[in-house]
Amino acid sequence: MDPVEGSECRAAEPSEGMMEETPCSQTVSTKLARIAEMARGAPAMAFTTLAHHIDIDWMREAYRRTRKDGAPGVDGQNAEQYATNLEDNLRSLLDRAKSGNYRAPPVRRVHIPKGDGSQTRPIGIPTFEDKVLQRAVAMLLEAVYEQDFLDCSYGFRPGRSAHGALDTLREGLMQMHGRWVLDVDIRKFFDTIDHSRMQEILRRRIRDGVLIRLIGKWLHAGVMESGQLSYPDAGTPQGGVISPLLANIYLHEMLDTWFERDVRPRLRKRAFMVRYADDFVMVFELKDDALRVFEVLPKRFDKFGLALHPDKTRLVRFIRPPRDERDEPPRGGTAGTFQLLGFLHHWGRSRLGNWVVKRQTASDRLTRAAKRIWEWCRGNLHLPVREQHAVLSAKLRGHYGYFGIIGNSRAIHSFYECVVSAWRYWLDRRSQNARMKWARMMKLLERYALPPPRIVHRTSTA
Repeated sequence: MDPVEGSECRAAEPSEGMMEETPCSQTVSTKLARIAEMARGAPAMAFTTLAHHIDIDWMREAYRRTRKDGAPGVDGQNAEQYATNLEDNLRSLLDRAKSGNYRAPPVRRVHIPKGDGSQTRPIGIPTFEDKVLQRAVAMLLEAVYEQDFLDCSYGFRPGRSAHGALDTLREGLMQMHGRWVLDVDIRKFFDTIDHSRMQEILRRRIRDGVLIRLIGKWLHAGVMESGQLSYPDAGTPQGGVISPLLANIYLHEMLDTWFERDVRPRLRKRAFMVRYADDFVMVFELKDDALRVFEVLPKRFDKFGLALHPDKTRLVRFIRPPRDERDEPPRGGTAGTFQLLGFLHHWGRSRLGNWVVKRQTASDRLTRAAKRIWEWCRGNLHLPVREQHAVLSAKLRGHYGYFGIIGNSRAIHSFYECVVSAWRYWLDRRSQNARMKWARMMKLLERYALPPPRIVHRTSTA
């Protein structure tokens, strides 16, 4: 679940909606704090009663935290329509959830481009009402599991981000002078999560019948695609509100605790792991340690119904170059480099001449982003220039907001130039009588200036 692709709806709904806090927000926050305190104080305890915390105030808060501008599900109902009779809708939803009469509707499946566009990724879109109920349950589960999750996990957790994962990875690599990186790719993770194993893992911490029943309904909800309804026997749809949390729970048990409890104590030298949802790398100081883990990793995954991608999972020699070596290692090839969260990681010289771990936009991500700009300009050729400028400015700011990190100036400048070139190219085709030559384009940019490339994220010193 790559955060770079959030704009493609691959990621889950944001944790907060578009509304300001309400009086019941503080009440719910107090409840959540008490649940978290209990979970923190009893890490081995299984909660048998949690659903009683979900009342009408809780449902109002879940509605507030649910994104309002998402695409509608199979019922075609959007947030605005649901809000016309909000109180009655929330009370009805609460009653059905508590009584067991709630039926999880099938998710509407759409496909979005993946990689270079030759493949697609399935995304499941729940109904708006289902999103609200998933948010209500996710709030409860998050309060419990946030006390269990380990520091190596960064994906879709409160107060954590992809940039936090990237900074932690860079600092660890710098301290260990790089060494050996096990770059892992899980094959179709969200499509292959074992339902029975998922519920088995949940019951170790959550034994509330209402919650277990609801999660089971979501896991077994049908998928509507092109008018055809199917019922997959494995997986959880990407795009659902609760899917990222269930993925974190699954991988916490299968991967995080296994690596910390069983793997690291048996290694001869230092090692650490950084995971963002289903994207992760392991770093080892000793090659023999890396090879031992590489050998047992497929067996561990197979035990939980998962598989590694044979072509994308590899061991990378990522050792810092000698101090007296003048030339930088190649960045475009596979030797000595690896990708994580949309960035290519490589060794390079700092301004002071020291070897440091640098991150630049991965070439396939830059190509993909430029292609989407090109397609947008072509598809919106006849919009007024002012509207085109507003949308392109927002796209540039979003790109800088993720890729604008120290050492990546060249790549974000390249993206800016791609946007300008694509805009000029398609403006030039609006009319045969008013061609958009570069001199004219420069004058237009004086009036409709696009946001210049800028560094948004500074490297952490943690």
